[in-house]
Amino acid sequence: MPPKACILTVQYRQDIIRLLQWVFGPIKVKLGSICDLERGKRVVKSQLSLTNGYPVFQNSLTPLGYFERNNRQAKNTFIVCAGAAGEVGFSKIPFWAADDIFTIDNSENIVSKYIYYVLLHQQHKLKSKVRMASIPRLSRSSIENIQFILPNIKVQTEIVNNLDKFNTICSDLSEGLPKEIELRQKQYEYYRDKLLTFD
Repeated sequence: MPPKACILTVQYRQDIIRLLQWVFGPIKVKLGSICDLERGKRVVKSQLSLTNGYPVFQNSLTPLGYFERNNRQAKNTFIVCAGAAGEVGFSKIPFWAADDIFTIDNSENIVSKYIYYVLLHQQHKLKSKVRMASIPRLSRSSIENIQFILPNIKVQTEIVNNLDKFNTICSDLSEGLPKEIELRQKQYEYYRDKLLTFD
């Protein structure tokens, strides 16, 4: 259990944010000033399954394998800090965050998926901070220093709902459009053949 002073500090921080939003409306904040980044824990490949358990995110948005336990809850934003450093993910299900993953411990003032969309929007800034070496790395401070506008919870929820709807439309189009093109191509070929054979 965290010390009482730590709990008071977190509560105080959340109250200050609400007060600032009430007085000034949306405020510009640094991610590290309103959220805590938590680094994942190492697992070794021999502990993983190919199919059963919780997905394990290590150094990319593709699961490395599956583990019997989770260390993060569902609806959580995460950032890859080594390998595919700077990539931003969101898991709808519980998962295991390995040691090359930072997750965001949200406060009461933030909708988790809002942070996901903010970080996606600023992914170019994250990637510009990646140290290129044999294994690309992104530091905790580079993530914590990302600045963004923080509206109140109601506005965040509206933004997330609208972006989710837009994502659904786009994915439906990207899946449906090729199929529609294929059907129209077959229809074209059918009528072309009919016309050319005079049937």
